[in-house]
Amino acid sequence: MPKHLFEYAVIRVVPRVEREEFLNVGVILYCPAQGFLKTVFGLNETRLRAFCNGIDLPELEERLAVFHKICAGRQEGGTIGQLPIAGRFRWLTANRSTIVQTSPVHTGLCDDAAETLERLFENLVR
Repeated sequence: MPKHLFEYAVIRVVPRVEREEFLNVGVILYCPAQGFLKTVFGLNETRLRAFCNGIDLPELEERLAVFHKICAGRQEGGTIGQLPIAGRFRWLTANRSTIVQTSPVHTGLCDDAAETLERLFENLVR
């Protein structure tokens, strides 16, 4: 089975942008050959509260839910959700100065994009 090029970024919580400290909470993966664009995230409340006491968890969950909506590419994703899959990935991984940011984009080769997403999540977030 041929390997497929994929791109991914780590989703980070950055409570104070000026300090450049972050906590990894998710991963977004794009594999053009498989038509795959998905994200997975998990919030460890204990770690988040220790890292950034006073964080508004419901608001953070809402911000992260937008990643899912845009990846799905339907009307729920708004205007950005209507872009072609590559455009959605580029928009989600663009540099931002907000509480939710992504790492630089990294590349690799995979057989199964969904399996690779889960493996990256386990290694980089959990």
